[in-house]
Amino acid sequence: MRFELKAVSPEGRVESLDYQGLDEASVVQQAQGHGYAVLAVRERGGFPAALGAGIGLRRERFPLVLFSQELLVLLEAGLPLVEAVQTLAERERRREFRTLLSRIVAVMREGHSFSSALEQFPLAFPALYVATARASERTGDLAPALSRYVAYQNQIDSVKKRLINASIYPLLLLGAGGLVSLFLLLYVVPRFSRVYEDRNMDLPLFSRLLLTWGQAVEGHALLAVVVLAAVAAGLLYALTRPAVRAALGDALWRLPSIGERLKLYQLARFYRTIGMLLRGGVPLLAALAMGESLLHPVLRARLAAASRAISEGRPVSQSMEAAGLTTAVALRMLAVGEQGGNMGEMMDRIAGFHDDEISRWVDWFTRLFEPLLMAAIGLVIGGIVILMYMPVFELAGSLQ
Repeated sequence: MRFELKAVSPEGRVESLDYQGLDEASVVQQAQGHGYAVLAVRERGGFPAALGAGIGLRRERFPLVLFSQELLVLLEAGLPLVEAVQTLAERERRREFRTLLSRIVAVMREGHSFSSALEQFPLAFPALYVATARASERTGDLAPALSRYVAYQNQIDSVKKRLINASIYPLLLLGAGGLVSLFLLLYVVPRFSRVYEDRNMDLPLFSRLLLTWGQAVEGHALLAVVVLAAVAAGLLYALTRPAVRAALGDALWRLPSIGERLKLYQLARFYRTIGMLLRGGVPLLAALAMGESLLHPVLRARLAAASRAISEGRPVSQSMEAAGLTTAVALRMLAVGEQGGNMGEMMDRIAGFHDDEISRWVDWFTRLFEPLLMAAIGLVIGGIVILMYMPVFELAGSLQ
């Protein structure tokens, strides 16, 4: 990203500077490194950036998993941490990311810890990653901590990919069915309405309604296209709004079966995150606080109640059960983890069990939903065609 800075030069002049960096903090640090005193920072919003923001495109994210994998390889090869990050910075091709890694190296050379350097760039390194690095600094096992984070992120991504792959075919069916229906309503029906208008035929009610629609489109074709495009643009814009997405999410949560599966998916991701943090040495209450952002607002309130109960000395399994944050399987495994002192491992197992359960449900749902969706699309398209040809069928019957 490019930023425009107003700063005071070492000679005392106010100048306008153009810097490129990952975020405002990085460009401010670059300018200060050249002796400037920064007065104001503004992101440059050229046409491509404005266009991308308008349609909801995200800027390129820092490849955190790839960075962790490469850093892990260098550390296992025996390189010191600072030299390993410096090596990654030198071989990075993208300027923003190279600048980011160089700033991390500079912060560490000033005597700060690795986690403190990461914490200065929250857009690239989430709080979960920083906490993992900070916990590993206490025990001196950064390489195993990176390995755990990579495994954790790969498992999370695997579940997301399964969900996305399961939704591709239904979306394609909806898109194809919608395009065919629009073609019939906007192109075929208006031409049929013109033919039947000249014949002055007695038509069934629904056929008359359909042909009335065709006549309206025929007389105002440009207006119909503009209205259709405006509706499509409005829907796309609405889907980019956080409030609309939150409302849709709340509506899905209220559906009996789907809401339960969404809760189970969030709990599985939550347990996997807490398990990874516990295995990395993060205290339980701190880990619960960091995993709070992964939960729906309703579940966050329950987690706050469970955290209070745990801080008061109640067992984890009982506190989570009282807050409604367990399943029958999770409750038993949490109790076993408390007795055996391996809570982090048990939470990983809980997450794995529920991930498999979610995958089986998604497979069952897609097998059921896809034929139902195809049948619904066929009924809509077939209904339009039958209503258009109904007068022809009646005419053929009268001739017989």
